[in-house]
Amino acid sequence: MSNYKVDYPTVETPDKVKLSARVFIPKEEIKDNSVIVLVHPYSILGGRQALLKGIATGLAGNGYRAVTFDMRGVGSSTGRASLTGFAEVKDVIAVCSWVSQNLSSHRILLVGSSAGAPIAGSAVDQVKQVVGYVSLGYPFGMMASILFGRHHKAILRSSKPKLFVMGTRDGFTSVKQLQNKLKSAAGHNETHLLEGVSHFEMEGPAYDADMVKLILRFINSLEDKQPVR
Repeated sequence: MSNYKVDYPTVETPDKVKLSARVFIPKEEIKDNSVIVLVHPYSILGGRQALLKGIATGLAGNGYRAVTFDMRGVGSSTGRASLTGFAEVKDVIAVCSWVSQNLSSHRILLVGSSAGAPIAGSAVDQVKQVVGYVSLGYPFGMMASILFGRHHKAILRSSKPKLFVMGTRDGFTSVKQLQNKLKSAAGHNETHLLEGVSHFEMEGPAYDADMVKLILRFINSLEDKQPVR
């Protein structure tokens, strides 16, 4: 028997796109008011919320509510996927607004996987309830920047606490490229490197438990890392 239950809401964006979402809720005591919103990889290459189920269930099993959703044009969500991910930023903001209103949460941790990382990063400072950000394989590299380069500025200038997780064999971003990008990043920034792990390997289910542990450790440390206003 699972230690969580799942609700299946539909979230509507301001431009009338209807997003299919899942809310993973612990059956036992919910630890605090935080909700973790997970943003899936690149829609055009098959990214969908189902890829984040392992992480979401792991978080729910540890007492945290987690939300996944299919961005526009994916699964039963309406609308069309965009090439650069800017339309999808509206989806992230809409889901965070829904979470704040319907789950009574004023503490949201945004987690983006692969191309979901730049998309989530562009939403961080547009949602006041977001208290931190976790990137799982942010594609900072030169080729990926052709598509997602215009997202970089938003997350790098955010003063909210950030964690960047990456495999040292990531095919889209080298360790040096990550380090160089973060030199200009505002606020508190952490990195966690997985030795010898590739981009798509880290996205796979074999690393879900590791991602859950890193996310839990980060969210539990957020009280000490809030930006001074």
